[in-house]
Amino acid sequence: MSSSDQNPAPTPAFGTGTSVPPPGRATTVSSQVLDVGAQAVQALKPVRQMKQHACSFSLYAHDLSRQVEVHHFVSRLNQDVLQCAVYDSDKPSARLIGVEYIVSRKIFDSLPAEEQRLWHSHAHEIKAGLWVSPHVPGSLEKTELEQMAGTFGKFWCTWQVDRGDALPLGAPALMVAPQAVEPGRVRAELVRGRDERYKVDSSAQGLKGVRVEMDEPEWINPNADYWRVHGKGFAVDVTATDMKRHAPFP
Repeated sequence: MSSSDQNPAPTPAFGTGTSVPPPGRATTVSSQVLDVGAQAVQALKPVRQMKQHACSFSLYAHDLSRQVEVHHFVSRLNQDVLQCAVYDSDKPSARLIGVEYIVSRKIFDSLPAEEQRLWHSHAHEIKAGLWVSPHVPGSLEKTELEQMAGTFGKFWCTWQVDRGDALPLGAPALMVAPQAVEPGRVRAELVRGRDERYKVDSSAQGLKGVRVEMDEPEWINPNADYWRVHGKGFAVDVTATDMKRHAPFP
């Protein structure tokens, strides 16, 4: 199955809409007891490095009409590299739908051109008020947003919940960030629904207006947001290939 396949063959893991529950039995008491016990004695250090929740929108690189609200739970490896677990909501039942890596311009510029084409810029997403940290005061996140406006991300979606997949099906899909040109604009109803839920105003009278004076890169490498210049997206196909045999099979 290709990442660009919008109509996977019917399976027990396929339904309609974006809230199809995964197949499976209800969690047993013994499993719940194990979870509580493990939480008490295990450090879970990587997970506890997630210090920030940000909500935004992403578009499929092969079909910009497919747009989803995404929730990033961010941990820092250092000031130039962030790694984000991406969920479809911030609810306890949220599904882990992918991972995004975020790097500074310095690191992005060091990547080969072929690799840069898989990355997107964040300047518009930040300045347009699309990227928000729910319940965090604007004064507290101001410096962080100014830095984020100059970064680049690579986001692989592993669970295409928007097409009704109740499990992660097929190949991962590359995602891109919203831009100020068609067809890269986020649909107004998606933004409006998110803003109402979190009681934020991302319009020109709200966050967009507040961020208008925020510094942004004077020039963005055209290898980022590759579709804007070349009109080409990227999709992943899974193909059978001969295995490398280091020793004879039994």
